[in-house]
Order: sequence, then C-alpha cells, then structure tokens
Amino acid sequence: MKPARPQPRASSPTGRRELGGDQVEGRQAVRELLIAGRRKVYELWIAAQDDRSGPLRDIAELANASRVTVKQVSPGKLAGAARTDAPQGVLARCAPLPDVDLDTLVTRRKGVTPFLVAVDGVTDPGNLGALLRTAETAGVTGVVLPRHRAVHVTPTVAKAAAGAIEHLPMALVAGLPAALERLKSGGVWVVGLDSGGREPIDRLALATEPLVLVLGAEGKGLSPLVRKRCDVVAAIPLRGRLGSLNVAAAGAIACYEVARQRAAD
Repeated sequence: MKPARPQPRASSPTGRRELGGDQVEGRQAVRELLIAGRRKVYELWIAAQDDRSGPLRDIAELANASRVTVKQVSPGKLAGAARTDAPQGVLARCAPLPDVDLDTLVTRRKGVTPFLVAVDGVTDPGNLGALLRTAETAGVTGVVLPRHRAVHVTPTVAKAAAGAIEHLPMALVAGLPAALERLKSGGVWVVGLDSGGREPIDRLALATEPLVLVLGAEGKGLSPLVRKRCDVVAAIPLRGRLGSLNVAAAGAIACYEVARQRAAD
C-alpha cells in the first residue's frame, strides 16, 4: 500500500496550533533527532541510491540501534514526500515536538541563569531555523514562540536548525506581550533588539542577569505592544552603509554578545 504524502499539522484535533516538527529532513537534523531520543520516531526514509554514503549509513545505524523502522525508497518517492527543496536523501516521521510551560523557562537549572529568546512576528522559516541553531550553540536556555502570526517548526525550520530543535525547550504562548509580562513577574529582564535602540548590545548592562532577548520581524521590527514591555531596547552598531540585518544575523550577533559578556563575568 502506497503511503500517503505527509501533510503539515497546523493544529491539533482541538484546533490548537501545535509546535510542529513531526517531519524532519536533512542529514544533520535527522541525526540529532535520533541521538537526542526525546521523542518517538515512527519511521526513517532513505533514498535508495544514497544508502551507501557515509552519513546516511551512520544515520541508518543509529535508527536501527533505536529500533526505528528504516525504509529504502526511490529518490523520486522521497522527493515527493519531502517538504524542503533538498532533503539530502533522508527524512524522518516522528511525534511532534513537545512545547513547555512558559514558567518552566524561568526556573534555574543546574545554576544556569535563564537566557531566553523570543520572536515577534518572524514568519520566514529559514530565518527562524538559523536563529534556533545559533541560539542553541550560544547557550540560550529556552525559546518563546507566539501561537499565531509566526512560523512554527516546519520541515524547513527543522532542517535549517540542524538539530537545535531537539535540545531547545520551546514555549508556545497565546500572546507575546502578556508572556513577557509573566516573565518579568518571574524576575526576567526583557531586552528588545531594534535598530532604534539606545543601548549598544556590546554594552548591555543586563547581559549577566536573567533575560529574554526579543527579536522582531525583518522590516517591521518590534511591534508597539511588545516594545512597551521591554525594559531595555538595544541595538547592534552598524558601521557600513546598509541600515539593517536580517533577524537570523541580528540574533546571532546579539546571542553571542550576551554569551561573551556572561563568560567574562
């Protein structure tokens, strides 16, 4: 029986939008999915002509060790089921990512000061995936995503994140402004990042405190309601003629600047 082409899971049976992540494509993303072992992997598809290549062989061995069903399919069949342009000969079908309660992101774990990232109106999946990858490598302890008017974890996001989604706790919130107020009540400082900010990110006085770094959509920046909730609005000094960075690049600079200041503290 021919398997049905997987479709995006935009919502749960109750109508509530889920975090996503139920289909993962790309070698690094699938490899981290299997290594992390956080969620059930139902089956792995590998393109038949690529099954002897080193990376795919290693992925198949990881799947077998975890008792995940591995299916060799034709390249055309895999391409037809894929939802990214270049799945790199492999895709996995798995349980959706679990979202966590917002309050759990505030809890200190093993003495680590909370360092969160929140996105405001970011709808480009490539940008979100790249941002998540950088955030994880910079030591971000959790991510806040709005339930509406923002991209969730699509296959494109998962592939661009290169496995970061398996290690970053993520909270889905009904409204970002209200979520920021909850974080503030839990002792977290809210730092917005915007080209019009008055405090240079490399001189951020709050860098070593519990904080959430809020990144706005490219072009629109922070929404007015979100900006009002910020304790500080910081900016990245730009030395050239261009007046802006995309959210993935801006997030990378800001995350690593906070990480640098924390390491020096």
